[in-house]
Amino acid sequence: MFLAELRFKIIADTQFSAAEQAIRQYIEALIFNGQVIGREFPTAWQQDAFISRIVIPEHSALQPRWHSTKGRQAEQQLQQAGLGYPQLQLMGQDLLSQATCQSLPERLVIFTSFADTCSPVRCADSLQPVPLYWLKSTEQDHEALIRWQLQFQALDEIQLQEKRVLDKVAENSLQQLHSQLNRMGRQLARQLGKTNNLPIYYALYSGSSKDCSKESLKTCPSCNGNWRLHDPMAEIFDFRCDACRLVSNIAWECQSNNGE
Repeated sequence: MFLAELRFKIIADTQFSAAEQAIRQYIEALIFNGQVIGREFPTAWQQDAFISRIVIPEHSALQPRWHSTKGRQAEQQLQQAGLGYPQLQLMGQDLLSQATCQSLPERLVIFTSFADTCSPVRCADSLQPVPLYWLKSTEQDHEALIRWQLQFQALDEIQLQEKRVLDKVAENSLQQLHSQLNRMGRQLARQLGKTNNLPIYYALYSGSSKDCSKESLKTCPSCNGNWRLHDPMAEIFDFRCDACRLVSNIAWECQSNNGE
């Protein structure tokens, strides 16, 4: 991923409120298409321009060919707010981010965690992030998947706290196959896979277990089939069901307690 700056030159009389709204709408359109990573984009006024700092998956992320319909519309609205077309300046590779895939992998997985600041679609074999704008969407952009990711990450952060306000509620949402969160995630994975003619797995979180001694023997929670792998996929997933497009892991508490 790359750290970059967008420069919005002031080309006509404008109000701060109008400029702020136009810049926000433009960058949020990029965020919901996967062209900009994260939710924060600090913006400063520098005499004749506004400067926004962003993180992008790859150096070509903001090329017009990747823009969604919303992105193109938001770009046109910049001029109505007295701003010129945004000028991109790459500042260098983001050393604190994961490296993006160089090409579209043959199989993918939807996987994220509270600490991730990258695409929720990963290479199934390396877990490298895959830019969302490389993939066709059934909607105008990938907003539904980004909003699912935000909810997943919020619940993941809650359930990792030592003193939880919502005891077990967050973990159950992450871990139970038929929770609303996981139903939504699996539906998005199916739609994305069908639209792009690619196998896309859904990573089912497994944090705790009722019996660590039997954890490695558990079956697919969807079809009850045998899904244990001889060797972990991407060094993290101990289970994979090709029929249900599900992957998962031996519960983290069992791994930390060596209870497999």
